[in-house]
This record gives sequence, structure tokens and C-alpha cells, in this order.
Amino acid sequence: MEQTTAQATSVNIVTEVPGPKSRDLAKRSAEALADALSLVHPIYVHSAHGATVTDVDGNTFIDWIGGVGVMNIGHTHPEVTAAIIEQAQRFTHTDYTIVPYEPYVRLCERLNASAPISGKVKSALFNTGAETVENAVKIARVATGRQGVICFAGAFHGRSLMAMTLTSKVHPYRAGFGPYAPEVYRAPYANPFEFDGDEQAASDYALGELKKMTKTHFATESIAALVVEPIQGEGGFIVPPTAFLQGLREFCDTHGIVFVVDEVQSGFGRTGTMWASEQLGIEPDLLLSAKSIAAGIPLGAIMGKASIMDKVPDSGIGGTYPGNPLACQASHAVLDAFEGGLLDRAKEVGRQLKEAFAALCDEDAGISDSRGLGPMRALEFSKPGTRTPDSDRVDAVSAHAQQAGLLMHKAGVGGNVIRVLVPLVITDAQLEESLGILRRAVEATR
Repeated sequence: MEQTTAQATSVNIVTEVPGPKSRDLAKRSAEALADALSLVHPIYVHSAHGATVTDVDGNTFIDWIGGVGVMNIGHTHPEVTAAIIEQAQRFTHTDYTIVPYEPYVRLCERLNASAPISGKVKSALFNTGAETVENAVKIARVATGRQGVICFAGAFHGRSLMAMTLTSKVHPYRAGFGPYAPEVYRAPYANPFEFDGDEQAASDYALGELKKMTKTHFATESIAALVVEPIQGEGGFIVPPTAFLQGLREFCDTHGIVFVVDEVQSGFGRTGTMWASEQLGIEPDLLLSAKSIAAGIPLGAIMGKASIMDKVPDSGIGGTYPGNPLACQASHAVLDAFEGGLLDRAKEVGRQLKEAFAALCDEDAGISDSRGLGPMRALEFSKPGTRTPDSDRVDAVSAHAQQAGLLMHKAGVGGNVIRVLVPLVITDAQLEESLGILRRAVEATR
């Protein structure tokens, strides 16, 4: 068990991990919950603030998971909490399309203004990232009169039917849940790691294969939408060459295809700008957001060109809960924080993580790649001297770090990538402390 030191400002481990109260709750969970709901970190949270979580046994950890990319603004941000409480005291639900309310309208106005989309932009709100994906495909199909959808190897877009179909990883997300949605075609994603860092080669290969697919897999005139993550999240934080993404934009323009950019994980400051698309030089037709949009209150959004969004007939999209007033007010507080300077902090966190990860990669033959954009960073672990994924090493590093007070989560098709989704409000002291824990975990498992 890691003991806290005089230098440690946040981590405080006072029992074995998991502690006795967490172990008791895990037993109750096993009895009451479906077996599929397994636990990555079986420590039960009692409270959380900023970049830390404290469990029911009194142990405090630094959180690099952030609710899987949901807490970019940090846990229990005071302005967000105040906004939720104030709205809850007024009303909690009506269904916007039945009895509307101003916070929904104002939020769409702010989202429209933030989107890197030229011309008139309109929005619609939903509950989750998966819902935004499902509805983006619906919108594109109506707008084009076509059915087909192109997606990519390594993608993750959610777990509902169309979103699961677009998702690439078979286990645990797809196996046994078919049949899948029809008319979906999967193309290669440009991954520079597979080409020894040669971005041009990676881009040329992926775009060339996509072009071949127009002869062997689908007719371009049948394709409604191309759905892509500008940086793959679950796929391993893969940052593609800008030429690849720009080539996809040109492909869509040439063939009248709706270009759907899924920024559910990469958006809301995760890469150091509001949207990753801003740094990667692409303009979506439809831009998808969820996760950190409302600091843990379920909310998703589609922002898109009005000429496309308005093709949907009256009541063709919507639902009972989308744009819940609590979520809208939470999102307003989140946007206020980003407009108040949180993006500057995100850039600094990204700089420090990039330097520290590059050093670890240079020192350890089992770390085959350090990559990311801004604070959306990752380390890929492979068997030394190969590209064979080393998921066991990642599990060992994560377990060692957990015992020392740092919570991490893995990614990648091979489960061999440590990804960082730390709240952007993490302090310099907490960042230094957590990087020290990671370094010791890497050294202990080398």
C-alpha cells in the first residue's frame, strides 16, 4: 500500500485498496446487478471534487478517468452545482417540444456559435452520444435520400443499434448482439503508428483503400453519411494525419455525402481547443457532442448546417428527455467556465503530459508510442521490439497505480493503451504527483 508523503497534496490512502466498505458493496453488486456490469476499479465513490475522488473507506485518489471523458470541467464544479440546484428548484422536466423553456434555446444558440461550421448553423439536443449518432444518420438519410453509411476501423460510436454497428471493436461491444444495421461499410483509419510514424503514407493508404471500396463495396451515390472521430477515443487515442481528414472532407464534397464528425470524446476542450476539428483543419456538416457537455448530467447535441438539419420533417427527431432543463443549465455553466479561461489551462495540462509521456516512451522499450493532441494523451504498450499489443502490462501498470492512488483507464482495440481523460482543472501539484505515481508503476512493471 502506498503511503502518502509530505510532498503528496491529494492522494491519501488509509486502508488497503479496495477497502472493506468497497469490498462489501462489490459483493452486494454481484448479487443485485447483471454480471455484464463488471467493475474496472471496485472502489465505491463517496465524494469527488476537481480532479480527485474519495471512496467510502476514506481513500482519496487522483482521477485520470473523469467519468470516461465526462468531467473535463472537474467534479462538483461550484458553478455547475449551483446551476443544477437553482434549476431543480424551478422545474425539472416538461419535454421541450411540448412545453418549451428558454435555457434550451439559449444553449443551442451558444453551441451554434462555437461550432467550426460556416454559414447558418442549427442544433438539436439529445441525451447521449449514442443518440446523437443514431439521429445524425437519420438526418443524413432524410437530407440525401440515401441509405448507406461509411465508418472506420477502430471506431467507437456507442452501443445502440446503429451506433454499435458503426463501432469497430467486436468484444465486448458487438459480439452476440447482431444482426446489425444494414448498409454500413467500414474503411481503414489512417494510423501513423502502423507506418512507423509516416503520416503521408498512412493517409495515402487509408484514402486509397476508401477509393477502392467505391468499386468493390458500395456505390457513392448510395451513401448518405460518412461518420468519423477526428481522434479515435476507445480505438486508442489515434491522431490521424490532417491530410486524411481533409481527404475525407473532399470525398464527401465530391459525392454529396454528409460529413459527420463525432466529437463526443474529443470535444469540449479535451484537445486544448473547444473542438478538435479546429486544430485539424476540417469543417463538419454535422458535429456531434455529449460526455463533457453538461458535466455528468445526460446531454448530447448535434450542431449542423441548417440546410441539412432542416430537411427533417416536423417531429422526425426528438424524444421525452432530450434537452432536460437541468442538463441545459449545467451545460451553460460548463460553457461559462470554458469562456472564462479553462481552455488555457487545458493547453498547459497538455504540454506537461506530452513532455512527461515522451520521456517515459524514450526510457521504456515496452512503450511503443506516445501520442495525442493537447491533454487528450495516451501511451501504447507493446512487447519490446514488436507491435504486438501488451495488454497485460497495461493492466499491471493500472493496478499498481490504483494501489498508489491514481485511477486510470485503458483503450485500444488490443486493450494496450493507457488514455488520459483527466479533469482539466487538475492543479500543477496534482499533475506532478500523479505523473510520479505513473512513473513508479511503469518502472515496477518493466
